[in-house]
Amino acid sequence: MNNVNSNLQNETKTSYPSAVPAIAIRDVVMFPYMALPLAVDRPRSVAAIEAGLKNNKYILSITQKKPHINEPEPADLYNFGVLSEISQSLKLPDGSMRVFLHGIKRAKILAVRAETPAYFTAEVEYPEETVSMTPEVTALMRHVVEIFENYIKLSTRISIDSLALLQQLEDPSKLADTIAANTILGIADKQDLIETLDVRERLEKLVRLLTKETEILDLEQKIHSRVKGQIEKSQKEYYLNEQMKAIQKELHQKDDFAKEIDEIRKKIKQAKMPKEAESAAEKELSRLSKMMPFSPESTVSRTYLDWLISLPWDVETKDILDIRQAMKILDEDHFGLEKPKERALEYLAVCKLTRKLKGPILCFVGPPGVGKTSIAKSIARAMDRKFVRMSLGGIRDEAEIRGHRRTYIGSMPGRIIQSIKKAKSKNPVFLLDEIDKMGMDWRGDPAAALLEVLDPEQNTEFADHYLDLPFDISKVMFITTANTLWGIPVSLRDRLEIIEFSGYTHNEKIEIAKRFLLPRQINEHGIKQDMISITDKTIDRIIRGYTREAGVRNLEREMATLARRAARRIVEEKTEKAEITAENLAGYLGIPKFAHEKAFSNAVGVATGLAWTEQGGEVLAIEAVAFPGRGEITLTGKLGDIMKESAQAAFSYVKSKNPVLKKYMQSHNFHLHVPEGAIPKDGPSAGITMAAALASLVSGRPVKKSVSMTGEITLTGRVLPIGGFKEKVIASYREEIMTVLFPRDNMKDLEEIPSEIKNKMKLIPVASMDEVLQTVLEPQGKRTKKKGQKVTEKL
Repeated sequence: MNNVNSNLQNETKTSYPSAVPAIAIRDVVMFPYMALPLAVDRPRSVAAIEAGLKNNKYILSITQKKPHINEPEPADLYNFGVLSEISQSLKLPDGSMRVFLHGIKRAKILAVRAETPAYFTAEVEYPEETVSMTPEVTALMRHVVEIFENYIKLSTRISIDSLALLQQLEDPSKLADTIAANTILGIADKQDLIETLDVRERLEKLVRLLTKETEILDLEQKIHSRVKGQIEKSQKEYYLNEQMKAIQKELHQKDDFAKEIDEIRKKIKQAKMPKEAESAAEKELSRLSKMMPFSPESTVSRTYLDWLISLPWDVETKDILDIRQAMKILDEDHFGLEKPKERALEYLAVCKLTRKLKGPILCFVGPPGVGKTSIAKSIARAMDRKFVRMSLGGIRDEAEIRGHRRTYIGSMPGRIIQSIKKAKSKNPVFLLDEIDKMGMDWRGDPAAALLEVLDPEQNTEFADHYLDLPFDISKVMFITTANTLWGIPVSLRDRLEIIEFSGYTHNEKIEIAKRFLLPRQINEHGIKQDMISITDKTIDRIIRGYTREAGVRNLEREMATLARRAARRIVEEKTEKAEITAENLAGYLGIPKFAHEKAFSNAVGVATGLAWTEQGGEVLAIEAVAFPGRGEITLTGKLGDIMKESAQAAFSYVKSKNPVLKKYMQSHNFHLHVPEGAIPKDGPSAGITMAAALASLVSGRPVKKSVSMTGEITLTGRVLPIGGFKEKVIASYREEIMTVLFPRDNMKDLEEIPSEIKNKMKLIPVASMDEVLQTVLEPQGKRTKKKGQKVTEKL
């Protein structure tokens, strides 16, 4: 402690200048007791050195805050520096200098002023350092030396001889500064040590920094050792493998890897690839043969070659071109569906004549459960082709179609190539199911990727990103399915041959149930044909009371329920036969789900319209009421924008019909409601129905019973054509509404209506709203007058 105090007293007696030339240094922090060789080339720094040489050889070394600044200003310098002595100097011919500085004492900068010639002079004070040689400080000194010893062992930049000199130092400030000057620390950390005047606190900071640096150096050494060991292991394996190859060559033997390479080369020849693909495969095989057998790159290369040799480049099935046999198979599997059957047979007929027709690209559009997917399977069976199915519902990633590039880990071909590999044939029937259910996001648009797949002019060279080679898919017969066309982009729709599937008629459902659904469910539930009996009347009751759909999916579920409960009754009651009749049907299927009510009773302000949904045709009752008001109309029933606009057009038409009606409608408010308010409804085809309901309301003339209608209305009363005509007529027939008014422009669609329905119904084409009202409203003598409602004489 005495030695320390005497040193501090000696430093106190020495007087140092209060104004010193200052030099800015970068990338290094000067410490007391530190020797620093310095190359000085900035004019301002050279001028400061020359001024210092004239002034007792003192100069103030200050570190820059930002090393990249070439001409720092006072604000760019730290507030603490070290008074240094210029022990040696040498001026070079180019004007720069080489100097050797020796740090003396910390200095706090009070102000910096510019001198002439241009250099900085700093006004400084020399703050006293506080220290007491307590046992804690002594322990800190020993701990710092111990950590620094470990640091020297891990670092190759510092000589271990300097450790003996440190152990002899008794001044804690000098010890801390000497160690800090010889340690690789950040500029900010070293400057913080310069500015820490409490020696004990400085030692604690130094302990923390040294500990952190020692841990980092230890980790670096471990990483270096591990990498070196891996390299040595790889070199050893390579050396041993080369020795084994040399030995096997002498013995005329091959190792497993060489055998695998030969086997892959043989498969490449057998695959009968196009020249471009074979060349790419040979090139990849050559790369594989030069790799280490168990390296990650070899695994990627093997996988790529496996895909290339497993694709059916030259493998295709031979079509059965017997038209009668194909027709027999199609009729065995499906009842009705004449259009898709005809199209498949036409394709076979052309193939028989040309032998080289490209595969068609069909799109089956229709409600769920009408047989779109199953007819595709039957077409494949009729043609004796392989069948593959790919569901597009919910796909949002373009890579699902085209695959990922091989640069990605775990990349694979797209599902088109995967499915063709699975089919093991280059001409399968390929079903792209639910093409209208695709989405798109930041990963791309799958519909855009399908443009190449479904274009006969492009798909001869379909490019999958993973294969990066053209693959001919022009012989594939693509069939797509959708519930609606509006979900398919126009550019994609243009490449498709649309075949519309309508809902089944009541008689068709009975035949399908008898021929296909019931026998299949009886067989699946282990019931023999003679153990159950069911009449046509019972099937009719099931269709009317337990299902309401365009297809037969729910009907099959009810048949499955019937078979299960019949099987249970046969087992429990040990009966030989279960007889299911219309009278005991409720005991098997429960209470009917759909009460068959001829509910669409037209009346004053009530008219029956027809709608089309993805599930087929529907019948809607549209109701209108009037009450005193200001001529406004309210629309309810969860209507879409198009349907609301159609209602406004109908309202305006009725209001403009004659002055008497206009006066009445201006003094009343109207409410138009479409029941089943929880179901969204949209489209213009209910226009004439809404106009008829409003006209009936204001005239007091009821709408005739058993009449339904469909058609778009204009402001002038013209009736425009609509879509889904067949489904709407079938829905009206199903509800036993036998008179249907429809737009005259839809007469071309009459041929699509089954003759059994057309012959039983009265289908009336109309071109204007006047024709509609003359047909659907009861004569004036039968009109009824509601309380508070003015009855007009003429509509």
